[in-house]
Amino acid sequence: MSAPPIQWYPGHIAKAEKQLREQLNKVDVVLEILDARIPIASHHPQIDNWIGTKPRIIILNRMDMIPESTKQDWLKWFKLQEKQLFFTNAKQGKGIKAIKSAAQKTGVAMNQRRRDRGMRPRPVRAVVIGFPNVGKSALINRLVGKKIVVSERRAGVTRQLRWVKISKEIELLDAPGIIPWRLENQHDAVKLAICEDIGQASYDNQVVAASAVDLLLELGYGQVLQSRFNLDPTGLTGEAFIQDTSDRFYQGDKERVARQILYDFRTGNMGEIPLELPPL
Repeated sequence: MSAPPIQWYPGHIAKAEKQLREQLNKVDVVLEILDARIPIASHHPQIDNWIGTKPRIIILNRMDMIPESTKQDWLKWFKLQEKQLFFTNAKQGKGIKAIKSAAQKTGVAMNQRRRDRGMRPRPVRAVVIGFPNVGKSALINRLVGKKIVVSERRAGVTRQLRWVKISKEIELLDAPGIIPWRLENQHDAVKLAICEDIGQASYDNQVVAASAVDLLLELGYGQVLQSRFNLDPTGLTGEAFIQDTSDRFYQGDKERVARQILYDFRTGNMGEIPLELPPL
């Protein structure tokens, strides 16, 4: 099934990215939030250049959607990259305290430098950066301790940049989700679409669901598909699996099958399934 490449760059994101880059010089620590199922694909390729040497805390959100063994593998891998890694389930409020405390530690060092230069201490300024639907708003609400940001399970809800006070020690810049203006790596773009980390206007459900089936089979989750859809996917392409399932159980409605596959994966109905493992 050939399809146009997945590209999504609404106007408000271009504007937000410009404002974010202007604000980054005021920030002391960057909280980069990634989707635990696809930590590589959900990393914005330009972030490294934008933040330079600023301290960075990496957060793998939706930790409930990957197995413990995969978490341990990512911990080891990020440690080898000399990066601080934390896991959260922002929806449930798990892992939030550790992030607050890590951000505060950055503030202690920053304020010591200010004192050494004869300046007064101030709250540490943090920013949460990530793709549009990786859970930034839910994380910010948890960090602040109340609902101050609209949090929805769809991309592109946050539109404005604003500073939010978390405590006496931390101020947080809430920025809209950012995404490269051009998604060069279409393999990663498909994973973003499967995980719903990109606007729905950018892709075709049937194409993405077929890719999801192909990827699940490649990763050894054929049994999961068989038990969910009562059809053995062995030897089938994703496209053929959708066709056969729709013919047998859905009166030929391929769109309905595609939506069901994506819904079951995104909501965890298929179980804890990482689509990426640490590079060897």
